[in-house]
Amino acid sequence: MTTTANTAPTIENGATVFIPLNKLKKHPRNARKTPHSEASIEAKAASIAAKGILQNLVVEPETDTGGEPTGFYLVSIGEGRRLAQMLRVKRKEIKKTEPIRCVIDTANDAAEISLDENVTRENLHPADEFERFRELAENRGWGAEEIAARFGVTAHVVKQRLRLGAVSPKLMQVYRDGGLTLDQLMAFAITDDHARQEHVYENLSYNRDPSIIRRDLTKTNVAATERRAVFVGAQAYTEAGGNIIRDLFTEDRGGFYEDPALLDRLVIEKLERIATEVQEAEGWKWVSVHIDFPHAHGMRRAHPHSVELSEADATAHDAAQEEYDRLSSEYESYEELPDDVDQRFGELEAEIERIDALRHAYDADEIARGGMFVVLSHDGEARIERGFIRAEDEAPEPDAAEDGETVIDGVRVNGDGEIIGGDEQDGAGDHGSASEREPEEDAGDDGKPLPDSLIRDLTAHRTLGLRLALGEQPDMALIAVTHALAAQTFYRGGGEAHCLEIRPTSDHLAAHADGIEDTAAAKMLADRHAGWAADMPRDVADLWGFVAGLDHASLMALLAHCASLTVNAVKLPWEENKRRARETADKLATAVALDMTAHWTPTVRAYFGRVTKAHILAAVRDALGNEAAERIADKKKVEMAEAAEQLLAGTGWLPPVLRTERPAWLTDEQHDAFAIAAE
Repeated sequence: MTTTANTAPTIENGATVFIPLNKLKKHPRNARKTPHSEASIEAKAASIAAKGILQNLVVEPETDTGGEPTGFYLVSIGEGRRLAQMLRVKRKEIKKTEPIRCVIDTANDAAEISLDENVTRENLHPADEFERFRELAENRGWGAEEIAARFGVTAHVVKQRLRLGAVSPKLMQVYRDGGLTLDQLMAFAITDDHARQEHVYENLSYNRDPSIIRRDLTKTNVAATERRAVFVGAQAYTEAGGNIIRDLFTEDRGGFYEDPALLDRLVIEKLERIATEVQEAEGWKWVSVHIDFPHAHGMRRAHPHSVELSEADATAHDAAQEEYDRLSSEYESYEELPDDVDQRFGELEAEIERIDALRHAYDADEIARGGMFVVLSHDGEARIERGFIRAEDEAPEPDAAEDGETVIDGVRVNGDGEIIGGDEQDGAGDHGSASEREPEEDAGDDGKPLPDSLIRDLTAHRTLGLRLALGEQPDMALIAVTHALAAQTFYRGGGEAHCLEIRPTSDHLAAHADGIEDTAAAKMLADRHAGWAADMPRDVADLWGFVAGLDHASLMALLAHCASLTVNAVKLPWEENKRRARETADKLATAVALDMTAHWTPTVRAYFGRVTKAHILAAVRDALGNEAAERIADKKKVEMAEAAEQLLAGTGWLPPVLRTERPAWLTDEQHDAFAIAAE
């Protein structure tokens, strides 16, 4: 029997009645003393709004102390549904008099049946929940937002359940049977490729940590933070048909690009477009595009030379610099610049940089014979390296001849570049043999060269004199050493252009550390080298005058750069005889106050993934103490390495082999000042 509580004279036990919402109260003997969560009430309200109340409330009439009905009803079962309807009233979705279908129960104990309601039931298995959500999406075409609205959860939660529901049925059954944990199932959900999921599951070792599962599922993919993905971008990749795998259960920092081959093709295509634009603008003979710089190219490299600015460019530069300085002085006290002034600063800086770039240029001959590499840098930007000359494009080396003459392609040329002999060259064979053209012995001794033995004797004495004199003139020795190093560092065949028997060598570090030449530190060194190369005279014969004309600070800087390229502190296991050399390298590091925290960071790839768990814990303990180490001590190796990377980020921790002993002359105040300057 169904009645309305307001009109029925008597209501029997078990009757179904519609009672106005504002006539319902929570039963004081309801077993649930801990309040419903806000999320639970939200979910029930959304469900009721979409589907109505699917389960009746169970109530009993309220009576006063005299046993007389008060007109209100106490809710024994369904308090959460009552609160959900009250929330809908607050939102003005329904009226406070909304009729609620209830069942009258005056026979059972309210405390017992409310306890029974919450105890004698079994929650839906999560696997069933995940699959039912997926069916709603597939069979009814509902999106995550609509499903979320009907069940009172967030769209993100719905997406997670849909992703879990799409896991391979085989693995879902393993989860139902207790063979997988929910965390492990979430790890498998990173991809919807069932075959891939099942393959990884079948090949799991005893270590089934979720991080291992995610690693194995994505090891053929490319992280969104990797340089290729950064360079191409998510939009271009997806527009080309690529798929990005997203992990809805952890922070994936942009996901994983599923098709590395497509990504590589897009990288090359974008680099080729950039290369074509630069080649057309600058006129290089050839251009070669690579993802990684081809360090073993074996080509000579030419560098740009200093050139004078045109009068118009020089005037424009001076005007831009003058205005920049005036604005800097005028707005020096401003904490925040006006938008128009800030924009003008940017325009002036761009103009000054544009004109400064014109101060160095390649020879037209070098551009006509040379080429450039366009590669992908370590930070996901296009990197253009110019001035490489292939062996077949090298200009022929002039052959030496007597009396300042040279022979180029069989033609004798004097010091002014004029051809010697004219047409007589063609008839050389008519003038007799070389022996016939030699001067007669009785023609006099004026033109006869000195004996070789005497020349060797005299020049040995001259060498001795030079050694004695140079050792007494340190400033000139500095010039001579710098000249010898620079000649061999910046010029092809420069080893023959100096008289000091100094042979600088530079070990190829890429053979010892993969990717080292694409680091920020390597780029800084390359830029410094290119800066000096641009200042060098074009002909090595003019190098002495260039070096001798440098001021003392510039001379020392050039010497320091050339010397720096010869440093070798690499430790190889089979070179035990170089122990003293490594000790000297340690002393050098101390002397220059080397701080490797500026050039190296402890990451999983750089360190933690390549050492034992004991080393990882020792590093954390060294940087953060025993408590931090103990927090990760029970983790698996991969998880421990990832945790250590996060814990040590920004701490400045270094492994002992990279640490530098503090110089004895460095005071605490100086150390703090250097640290502030570095930051």
